[in-house]
Amino acid sequence: MSDLAGIGFGYRPRAPWACDPAKSRGRFYKETESATRTPFQRDRDRIIHSTAFRRLKHKTQVFVAHEGDHYRTRLTHSIEVAQIARALARALHLDEDLAEAIALVHDFGHTPFGHTGEDALNARMDRWGGFDHNAQSLRIVTKLENRYAEFEGLNLSWETLEGLVKHNGPLTGKQGKHTVPETILAFDALFSLDLDSFASLEAQCAAIADDIAYNAHDTDDGLRSGLLTLPMLGEVPMFRRILVGIEAIYPGLDTMRTGHELMRRQITMMVEDVIETALAGIARLDPAGPDDVRNAGRVIVCFSPQMAEAEREVKTFLFANLYRNPAVMRVRNRAERLVGELFDAYIADVAAMPEGWREGLDRSSRKAKARHVADFIAGMTDTYAINEYRRLFDPKFELG
Repeated sequence: MSDLAGIGFGYRPRAPWACDPAKSRGRFYKETESATRTPFQRDRDRIIHSTAFRRLKHKTQVFVAHEGDHYRTRLTHSIEVAQIARALARALHLDEDLAEAIALVHDFGHTPFGHTGEDALNARMDRWGGFDHNAQSLRIVTKLENRYAEFEGLNLSWETLEGLVKHNGPLTGKQGKHTVPETILAFDALFSLDLDSFASLEAQCAAIADDIAYNAHDTDDGLRSGLLTLPMLGEVPMFRRILVGIEAIYPGLDTMRTGHELMRRQITMMVEDVIETALAGIARLDPAGPDDVRNAGRVIVCFSPQMAEAEREVKTFLFANLYRNPAVMRVRNRAERLVGELFDAYIADVAAMPEGWREGLDRSSRKAKARHVADFIAGMTDTYAINEYRRLFDPKFELG
């Protein structure tokens, strides 16, 4: 790697606690390194050029695509998360490319219709290990994306895979989950991702950027939909403080621009709070390298206690007034039924699946067939899933 250091394509100074691409732990399949890109830049590029990334364009965030052209999708959400993650990484002197790559790939495993589709698939897959969107993301980048002649998946670097799997914290050990998805355990047995430790600071940036992004843009989408109003937002302490400030400077500003100004200021407040809190945490830990971060026993890139409480209040408000709004739940219930019935149809008759997906399934075990069907459905866009339902059940079916 040293002969590339002078080219100037990303091998720039970083803080000691940052992940250094020149010291990457490598890839599952050995590859010759690029002469013009760091391993993390290469990961980012592979993610962007993948089929799974393009499919995010027509996957639900909160509102299904047919409800309007300007609502966020999983794709626009991922781009917004990446922008915030890069900003955090830059302020903390980390590797921005790694933070961006993890942010862009973190939602690959999401089903059509957001968490509703995931819940439906998890219920159908309960007897065969369940369905978890984070584990599905790993399955996509290590097996299902077939773009390269030499290997399955995207063959991402260890650091990007670690961030994908552990961006929300350890999966095993004292601070891990009670149950780790089989997909993750099986891959970890072949290429250990140190599931009992925390992830890098770059991955932690991507994780908290996800929270910042969806809190802000779900509020914005809720205002656009009419399900939320500015007076309703004024009931939340953080929103109220921001709205009072906006009114003081821009009295009589129209609702749409007030909403955009609210979102902009909300993101700025949260980002600045995370930077200040993380810098203080780094100073206390004084890590000599990224492994000191992984073994710190706690998250470093986080909100201050005051902002964490404000963020909890925002989430509580959004769940009560947006995510569980009867209009949203009506669509969710129909989407849940759609995903469940598609699964049942494909399990009952593999010939109902399109060519290219049904071959060899008649010789597969029940568990393998179920996982294959789950892969197929999880990869669907909202539009494709609706069209499949119309083809198999009801030509006039509508979600709304």
